[in-house]
Amino acid sequence: MADADTPRPDFTKGFPLKDLPDGAIVSGKVGNDDAILVRRGEDVFAVGAHCTHYHGPLADGLVVGDTIRCPWHHACFSLRTGDALRAPALDPIACWRVENNGDRVYVRAKLPEPVPPPASAARTPASVVILGGGAAGLAAADMLRRQGYGGSITMLSADDSPPSDRPNLSKDYLAGTAKEDWIPLRAPEFYTDNKIDLVLQARAASLDLTQRVVQLDGGKTHRFDALLIATGADPVKIDVPGAAPAQVHYLRSFSDSKAIVARADKAKSVVVVGASFIGLEVAASLRARKLDVHVVAPETEPLARVMGPEIGRVIRRVHEEHGVVFHLGCTVANVDRRTVTLSDGGTVDADFLVLGVGVRPAIALAEKAGLTIDRGISVNEYLETSATGVFAAGDVARWPDRHSGERIRVEHWVVAERQGQTAARNILGARERFDTAPFFWSQHYDLVINYVGHAEHWDHIEVDGDLNAQDCAVRYMQGGRTLAVATMARDKASLEAEAAMEK
Repeated sequence: MADADTPRPDFTKGFPLKDLPDGAIVSGKVGNDDAILVRRGEDVFAVGAHCTHYHGPLADGLVVGDTIRCPWHHACFSLRTGDALRAPALDPIACWRVENNGDRVYVRAKLPEPVPPPASAARTPASVVILGGGAAGLAAADMLRRQGYGGSITMLSADDSPPSDRPNLSKDYLAGTAKEDWIPLRAPEFYTDNKIDLVLQARAASLDLTQRVVQLDGGKTHRFDALLIATGADPVKIDVPGAAPAQVHYLRSFSDSKAIVARADKAKSVVVVGASFIGLEVAASLRARKLDVHVVAPETEPLARVMGPEIGRVIRRVHEEHGVVFHLGCTVANVDRRTVTLSDGGTVDADFLVLGVGVRPAIALAEKAGLTIDRGISVNEYLETSATGVFAAGDVARWPDRHSGERIRVEHWVVAERQGQTAARNILGARERFDTAPFFWSQHYDLVINYVGHAEHWDHIEVDGDLNAQDCAVRYMQGGRTLAVATMARDKASLEAEAAMEK
């Protein structure tokens, strides 16, 4: 990547091939557009310089085959067409024609976005119903249309808002640095232009797999030829003795986040119950709003079960440096107006509480319909359930993970989107295995942690770098195998770990 003070080359005026080794990425521009050049063997590609998800710099990414992966959140794009191949990016990057003229290459006209041919009617269902309005459901509907599917698509969402950028709800939006109109994943016209019937506040009451019918509360029915269950997960709700209902908040939906923002605007202090990723991100966001924040959790270190006590201590220290007070090894015993009494006898003043003590997959409907359940909806490598033509994706799906060798279920945003995309292609007959390494990211002030793979247990941790300096790659090992890698300030290493796991 060129130094920020170095003039960027204009690729329309030519670029020397000798300065573009195989696999290299060079930053420049095409006219007024930011662009990068990438060489793969004899082929040279010119594409847009920024990821279409959060505008990540692709020049800092990783070239894998004829694709490029974003360093921030691992979106993947085709170098040949610019197509967004893997979430979290849904939109393509620009792509230009490249002309080779001996020892120099010249970038010419911008290529049109590829138009998929209509999906074969012989292998596609006449209608698809998607249960759920979250990451997996939206990604599936989007991919069905991108694959040329012309049949009926109905999305039934229990939420009162269109599919939202849920990671932002506990991060920038809650902190006040992201605008409300940034939160919908797609503009309203996307659904009308693509003939996707999005039905909000539509809670499914029953599922008849024999008659291929979903019935909603209120009695309305929707017939389907293929079904995707992407109902996500619901927050675990616990009794808080003495607390008024208006004092207790959970965070799952856009409405939940807006309710916390409204409460925070009139508050001075908050108790966050639970040191989960959501709980700690809420803590960071509410500190950005200048609230006094107390975190109450039974653990001895936050996130130790997921990432180990070493990273847990680093995360706790970062929060403490920003003014968060931890009450670990404790639970909330009682609330009396503004006084929160803890299980160790201590008290904390708080205007309200946010509970982040975990979620449960929303599988009751699937279980009642007779689908195979295994602490989630059991699916095969193609994300198909025990019923033909019925798929599951996202927080509800438990699938065979070839990286760990186990059947796993994870609650990660990017995984849900990618499963929705794979399920969509398989609804159209692709028979594509879901074998992507799980990925998520978590943000705590300026500290961003990327995590790739899946490790429920490990016998050894290897640290490359300095944990205390927040510049490291942490490998979770079991029997000499790397199951997962967590990184701080090492985006390229995270991408390389993902690519290695997928070989």
